[in-house]
This record gives sequence, structure tokens and C-alpha cells, in this order.
Amino acid sequence: MTQEDDHPLSRRAALPSRAVHDRIAHDLAIAIVGGHYQPGEALPGEERYSAEQGVSRTAYREAVRVLSAKGLVYSRTKSGTRINERLRWNILDLDVLAWMFEAGPTPEFLRDIFELRTVVEPAAAQFAALRRDRQDISRMGHALEEMRRFGLQTVEGRAADQNFHSLILMATRNEALINLATSVTAVVAWTTRFARDERKESRDPMPDHDAVFDAILRGDPEEARLKMLALIGNASRDAGML
Repeated sequence: MTQEDDHPLSRRAALPSRAVHDRIAHDLAIAIVGGHYQPGEALPGEERYSAEQGVSRTAYREAVRVLSAKGLVYSRTKSGTRINERLRWNILDLDVLAWMFEAGPTPEFLRDIFELRTVVEPAAAQFAALRRDRQDISRMGHALEEMRRFGLQTVEGRAADQNFHSLILMATRNEALINLATSVTAVVAWTTRFARDERKESRDPMPDHDAVFDAILRGDPEEARLKMLALIGNASRDAGML
């Protein structure tokens, strides 16, 4: 395989169910977040790209609009479409998160998202212990039962894990924190998938989750905070973070 063949834009993704512009956006995004294009570097012009890839210029323009909305690129009349600085990328956008993990997360990226979890989730567990109601407890307990039943190697078990973390954020009754639930639980899902599928980690996560749940059930905010910190610390080690 040549270096050119290995370039993400040379690998036509087998995604027949996607609209053409979605496939183009996906391919370009993987090239960008994977480092094949650097900040400030120009993307291929629409005429060149459409000719080389056999797609319409309209589809290419729509793909660029998708990437622009997610902060990956910017366009200028005379300089074309260029890659944005990483700090302008919408890292918590669900598509961007998926692209980052598909391209292969860097240690710095993993550090950043675990630090985000360390900032948000222990405080959320603390508030949840103070504000949860019977329905919250019932739903959290069911999510843990599903995790235990299916395990984190399965789609069902990972969905239950996401649901557990989402329910904690919902139980804070804090709209700002709840607004982060989708992104935070997506981070939980991707880091779990990375640890289990890529790193082949097999540690049992249930004791950590049970400890968080028990503290929330007992209404002990400080214990809930500490147990969530411990859960995230163990999860970061599963993902290869020291």
C-alpha cells in the first residue's frame, strides 16, 4: 500500500445508507482530526475534489458547510476553505467525538476528556445525592441491573452504562448540567469502547458504579462525589491514562 493509498481521502467508505455529502464530510473530517491536514492548511477546492472523487460540487459544498458548523474549517472568498485551530473545534459535538475516536484518540485528547469528566461528574453525583427522587433511584438501579446482565462488551451493556451516567446528571435538577448529559454520556461510551475493544481491558466496573449508586441512594453527597472520582480514575486507567 502506498502512502497515497493510505490517505483517508483515498479510502472510499462503504456507507451506502448515508447521503453523499455525509460521506464526504466523514472522509474529510477523519483526514482533518487524524492530522493529515494541519491548522491553516487548505482543503482541496471543490472542482478538484469533485473530479477526483466522482461526486458533485454541490455535495462537496454541503459537506464543507457541515464541517464549518462543527468548527473544523472556515472559508474565505479568496483563500478557500482552511482548517481551523483545534481550539475552535466543537469537541463535544457527537460527530466530532466519533471522528476523533475513529481516527485514533491522542493521549492529550483522552486526558482532556477525562479531565472534563472529573470536573463535571463528581459534582453531578454530589447534587444528585441531594436532589434525587424515588423515580431517579429506580431508573438508576435498573440501569445497573442491565449493565450487570449484559456487560460492557455488548451494545446493550454500554447503553445501560450511558443511561446510568445520564440519569445522574438528570437527577441534579440543574439545567446547565443536564444540557451536558448527551456529550458527557457520549464521552463515557467512547472511552469505554476504546478501553474494551482497543485495549482489551476486562476489569469489572460494577463495584465502582454500585458504590456511586449506594452513596446517591443514601443521600450522602460527599461520598457520592468521592466514589464518582474513584470511578473516573479507574476508567482513565482502563483507557491507558496514568
